[in-house]
Amino acid sequence: MIDTLQIAIIQTHLVWENATANRKNLEALVAQVSDEVQLIILPEMFTTGFSMDPVSLAEPMDGITVQWMKKWASQKDIAICGSIIITENNKYYNRFLFVKPDGTIDHYDKRHRFMMAGEGELYTAGETQVVIPYKGWKLFPQICYDLRFPVFARNTVDYDVVIYVANWPKPRVAAWDALLKARAIENMSYAIGVNRIGLDGNGLEYVGHSGVYNVLGDEIAFAKAEEKIITATLSKSHIEATRKKLPFLEDRDQFTLV
Repeated sequence: MIDTLQIAIIQTHLVWENATANRKNLEALVAQVSDEVQLIILPEMFTTGFSMDPVSLAEPMDGITVQWMKKWASQKDIAICGSIIITENNKYYNRFLFVKPDGTIDHYDKRHRFMMAGEGELYTAGETQVVIPYKGWKLFPQICYDLRFPVFARNTVDYDVVIYVANWPKPRVAAWDALLKARAIENMSYAIGVNRIGLDGNGLEYVGHSGVYNVLGDEIAFAKAEEKIITATLSKSHIEATRKKLPFLEDRDQFTLV
């Protein structure tokens, strides 16, 4: 177990439904990340933007993007995560992939699909919470619209960090800012939000606001509407000391997700 975890968020524009162009752009950014960083986080659907065309764009778990993630995780000795469109057993998933330096993969399928865009008609929902172990830390992955549903993210499993990857548009960015901070406070964990910038193929604008919040909801890293690599240091001592001093989680409601 390590006391500190060095992370890098890559906030960037995404070329609409063009995986080759997006991997090329992200490759240049990933290459710039410091060797001291232990985890790189990319946005939701980082190869395509938030597309409702999984038939044309989905990749298998042994596809080119997964191989690309494995290559960079190995080359930089770093974990890389973000979501892409995956096809498996004749179904489509908005899947969060967490690729470790040794090539092993943990994944989480988006639970709350954005019905207003038709995501629920095209993508299969995830069924379970997932906790990803990494260097002694417990990481809890979530995807975009999941942010609006605090019950599913309630920290009943003692995770250290909740990670939201997103394509969250400008008109509702105030909710993004407020809810990220709330998830940190109510769960007494770090909350990380990774959003994109630019325009998508539907004309929606994205203005970033990727950020990192500590256990008390204090902002420790933030970026507005610009392509940027954001770095932050997470501290296990901060989590433990704060939870000991303010044991709010001991009074949380007990329930079982079904």
